[in-house]
Amino acid sequence: MSEYLHSRQRGAVRVLTIDRPDSKNALHGPLRNALCETIADAARDDTVRAAVLTAVDPVFSAGVDYKQLAAVASSPEINPAAAARAARKPVICAVNGACVSGALEIALSCSFIIASERARFADTHALLGVVPTWGLSALLPRAVGIRAARQMSITGAFVDADTALRFGLVNHVVPHKDLLPFTPRLGSDGAQSRRSGAGLTAVRPALRLRCRSVRCL
Repeated sequence: MSEYLHSRQRGAVRVLTIDRPDSKNALHGPLRNALCETIADAARDDTVRAAVLTAVDPVFSAGVDYKQLAAVASSPEINPAAAARAARKPVICAVNGACVSGALEIALSCSFIIASERARFADTHALLGVVPTWGLSALLPRAVGIRAARQMSITGAFVDADTALRFGLVNHVVPHKDLLPFTPRLGSDGAQSRRSGAGLTAVRPALRLRCRSVRCL
């Protein structure tokens, strides 16, 4: 476990919490490594039926930490979005605040997304002059449609939680105080028995997003 990522068990649900608030929970190398390792560990653990990924307030994540751009460029294999897609159990993203670029790619790679009323989503890759490499160019249009995806990517403008729900980007919008009670409970709904847990494990790979333009595994 990492100082930047905390893990706790709530019944059959593993809750992973990003904790790097001084940097807006930006995804630097150690945090990316920790995400990959803990998601894979949850997927292997027979006591875990689903995982929830969230972050300490007030931001979900500002995306890749470009202050460490050189380290990021030299380590492309450290890809938490791919780890979420590869998991053979549901990974539910509980977005508590701003979710930007690389963080949006991770969220889109999860089984589904629950948004706090304070959540906001943006793709700022074009504004920064960088190319998304974790699958956003395929995943975002699949989620919201090509025109909404173009609007988000070209303008870099934030989309609020209600608009994200209307676009189909998120599954639910809940009051901020209810985000963590609601999301683990949603994960545990399908984990009440070994039989249902096994069913979830079998369904997840079947629904895994696959596209030639995205390295999903």
